[in-house]
Amino acid sequence: MELILEGVFTAFRLVFSGDADVWAITRLSLTVSGAATLIALILGIPLGIALAMTRFPGRAIVVALVNTGMGLPPVVVGLFISILLWRSGPLGFLNLIYTPAAMVIAQVVIAFPIVAGLTMAAFQTLNPKLRLQLLGIGASRPQLLWLLCKEAQLPLLAAVMAGFGGVISEVGSVLMVGGNIKGQTRVLTTATVLETSMGNFGIAIALGVILLTLAFGVNFILTRIQQREQIRWPRPS
Repeated sequence: MELILEGVFTAFRLVFSGDADVWAITRLSLTVSGAATLIALILGIPLGIALAMTRFPGRAIVVALVNTGMGLPPVVVGLFISILLWRSGPLGFLNLIYTPAAMVIAQVVIAFPIVAGLTMAAFQTLNPKLRLQLLGIGASRPQLLWLLCKEAQLPLLAAVMAGFGGVISEVGSVLMVGGNIKGQTRVLTTATVLETSMGNFGIAIALGVILLTLAFGVNFILTRIQQREQIRWPRPS
């Protein structure tokens, strides 16, 4: 218990003293995970909508792949991304291994199926008659998609939170493709692992507290938006 309290106090000291290394690590964590979440949303939401609203040959296979991807082990993702980006690998000419870009790619692979799967589930729970009603009053296809997104905005926000939560706390893949290089690819999770392996439990707990606070802050904001929208758009009983 004393060790945990020491870690909490150390976290406050590192943050409020403006420790350059801690702030750099925190910024990189937000940048990498934020970029990965945004890309996953751009790719995952359209795929989830398409899977929920259309039928095509092989759809069952795609849905199964998305559902499987929602539980992908991060270390397996890190392994395959490392092989692809390794200097002798198929994409080695891009020189992305051990860079923040490689970390973003790995986190996108993790978050993308989560976003796509939850988006698909959100649209499948909508009343099937709603689509027909909107088409009946003359809604164009873009208007139809926009209105359906507004109707499903609460579970879509949950998809955002799940996607961000899945990558901000991830360590296996980013450690494998990023290398935990100080000042370049070190993020909160990999820094925590490093400090723990060195026996610096106070600093490790402090970094963990900062990570938890960061994740809580982002999810708190999204939850507030979600709850406000739920009050504004109450579902019929």
